[in-house]
Amino acid sequence: MLNKTIAVIGAGNMGAALIRGILNANLTPAKKIYGSGTRMEKLEILQKEFGVNITTDNKEAARHADIVILCVKAYVIRKVLEEMHDVLHKDQFVISIAAGVTTDAMEKIIGKNIPVVRCMPNIASTVGLGATAISFGKHVHVQQHDIAIKIFEAVGEVVIVGEQHLDAVTGLSGSGPAYIYMVIESLIDGGVKMGLPRDISTKLAIQTVLGSAKLVKESNVHPAILRDQVTTPGGTTINAIHELESHGLRSMLIDAVATATIRSRELSELINK
Repeated sequence: MLNKTIAVIGAGNMGAALIRGILNANLTPAKKIYGSGTRMEKLEILQKEFGVNITTDNKEAARHADIVILCVKAYVIRKVLEEMHDVLHKDQFVISIAAGVTTDAMEKIIGKNIPVVRCMPNIASTVGLGATAISFGKHVHVQQHDIAIKIFEAVGEVVIVGEQHLDAVTGLSGSGPAYIYMVIESLIDGGVKMGLPRDISTKLAIQTVLGSAKLVKESNVHPAILRDQVTTPGGTTINAIHELESHGLRSMLIDAVATATIRSRELSELINK
C-alpha cells in the first residue's frame, strides 16, 4: 500500500478508471483520494461509487495531495496548473496524461522544481486492460518513479520510454484502439455478408480478436509464427491472407501509426509554443 493522498484533477472517464484501479489494487484508501471536476452531478456519482472526496475546486484538491494526477485536456493544462500554483510544493509530484504537453513545459509553468511524470495511457485503461507509456521529468526520484508505475499497472500494462518516443506511443497504442475497432467492425460485416446473423457475427469477431491478442501475449510467440500455425497449404486462410496483402493491409496499418505519430508531433509543437 502506498498510503499516499492522491488528487485526481479532472475525474472523468480516465480519472474514474485510475481511481477504480488504485482502490482495486489497494494502493491507498478511498478517504485519501480527492476527485475534482467541473460538474458536481458527475462527481457525486463518483463519490457514491467509490467513497472518495469530491470538489469542484482544483486548488482545494491539490492542497491535500502527495500526488496530483492531471486527467485534463492539453489545452487547459496551463490554466489548471496556474490555479493550483500556490499550493503545489516540492514534496509533491505531478503526473499528467495530457497528450503532447512535455515535462519541461509543465515544469516551467509550475516553476518550483516539482517532479513531473508524463504518461500516455489508452482507452482500454477504463476496463483495466490499458497500455500506458511513462516518461519522467528531471526532478523525479526513484520512489516516485516506482509509485507512478504502480498506479498505472493498476489499470493495465506499463512500459517506460524516453519522452521523445511518446508521439510514437500515441500513434501506436493511443490511437491504436480505433484501428482495432475498425477491424472488428469489418469482421462483423464480413460475417453478415456471408449470411451470419449480426449478433452471432459480432460475438465471434470480438472473441476472435480478444483470444488472438491473449494468445500472442501469453505464448510469447511471434505473431507471424502463430499466423503460420493456422495457415494450411491451399486452405482458406492462405487465400484470405493473399487477399489482405494484395490490398495492402500491412502497409496501411504501418502508415496509420506513422501518420498519427507525425500528427502527434505537430500538435505537441503547437501546444508547447
